[in-house]
Amino acid sequence: MTGFLFQLSFWLAAPVWLAMILAPSRPVTSRVAASPLTVVPVLLVWLTLAVPVAPELWAAVSSPDVDVFRDLVATPQGAGAVWAQVIAWDLLIGQWMFLQARRLGIPPLVMGPLLVLTILLSPIGLPLFLLVREAARRRTAATLPG
Repeated sequence: MTGFLFQLSFWLAAPVWLAMILAPSRPVTSRVAASPLTVVPVLLVWLTLAVPVAPELWAAVSSPDVDVFRDLVATPQGAGAVWAQVIAWDLLIGQWMFLQARRLGIPPLVMGPLLVLTILLSPIGLPLFLLVREAARRRTAATLPG
């Protein structure tokens, strides 16, 4: 069951990612990306996985220690809960990036690869997006009169 929930956390987020990457110009994509509720199903998976390891999870977050965290993620439920949390967080980051890109006119051909990178490695995708966003802001500011 834990393995299924581990996989399910990704598959619950995948439709939002696919819409942002493959159908960025569709009005429904912007509406979906603007909603923080997209992460609720993933957070329900997190809750299901986190409850059985609640004491260990609390110990890992209330007094951060690498050994305590390692012990938590060494369990299937602990690893699954952390994974679901990462999936939910990455999805929120991706949605924010998508909405910022739309507002600034960053082309979908630029954003698609950045969103894929964010799915895989958000600590790399997010800073790269921040650089692209800054370039887009400067481009926009340079074209404004005054």
